[in-house]
Amino acid sequence: MRGCKGAGFGGAVSGRVRRWGAGACASLGGVKRYIRKGVPLEHRARVWMGVSGAQAQMDRNPGYYHRLLQGERNDSLEEAIRTDYYSPAMLGLKMDQEVLGELVRTKLPAVAALMDGHGVLWTLVVSRWFICLFVDILPVETVLRIWDCLFNEGSKIIFRVALTLIKQHQAFILEATSVADICEKFKEITKGSFVMECHTFMQKIFSEPGSLSMTTITRLRESCRAKLLVQG
Repeated sequence: MRGCKGAGFGGAVSGRVRRWGAGACASLGGVKRYIRKGVPLEHRARVWMGVSGAQAQMDRNPGYYHRLLQGERNDSLEEAIRTDYYSPAMLGLKMDQEVLGELVRTKLPAVAALMDGHGVLWTLVVSRWFICLFVDILPVETVLRIWDCLFNEGSKIIFRVALTLIKQHQAFILEATSVADICEKFKEITKGSFVMECHTFMQKIFSEPGSLSMTTITRLRESCRAKLLVQG
C-alpha cells in the first residue's frame, strides 16, 4: 500500500498530534471535525474503539470479547463494517453495489448511461472497493483516514469515497468505448496524485458527492435488497 504525500504533510501530522494530545476535541462536534481531519497514529486504536462503540461495550460487559466469539452482535460496529458483505450469498455486498449504482444514476447520469449502454454490472468494477474497504486499493494513509470516518460516521462513508472517485474522474471514465476499457479506467482512478494527497481527498469526499444521508441510503438498500431477493 502506498503512503500519503502532499505539501506540508509532516507539519499537518505534527499539528494534529499536538491538538489531540491537548484534548481539543472533547465535544461531540469537535470529535467529528477532528476525526475528519485525521486521527494521529498513536491515538487511532483508542479512537476507533471509542467511536465504533466497542470500548463502551467492553466497559459495560467484562468478558464481552468471549461472548462475541459465541455470536453476540454489536449493531454499531456492524454499521461500519457490514458482516453481510462476507456471508456466503454476499447479499449485503450485492445490495450496496446496487445502491451505488442508483446514487450514480441520480448524481452522475452520464456515467450510469455509459455503464448501462455497455451492460456493465457495478460488481465488475467496484466489488473490491466494498469487500476490502479500500485496503490495497488506495494509499495506506488515505485508507486509514477513510477508516477514521467510517468507524465514526458509518458505512455511508464508503459511498462518499466511491462517488468522489467516480465524479472526480467522470470525463476520463466517459472516454471508455468498451467493457474492457471501462474496467481498466475504474482501476486507474484509484491511482495517482488525487488519492495520494490524502488531506485534499478527504475534504473532497465531504463536498463532491453533495448531500448523502443515511435515510437515503437505508431507503435505497431496502429497494435494492427487495429486487435482489426477487431475482434470487
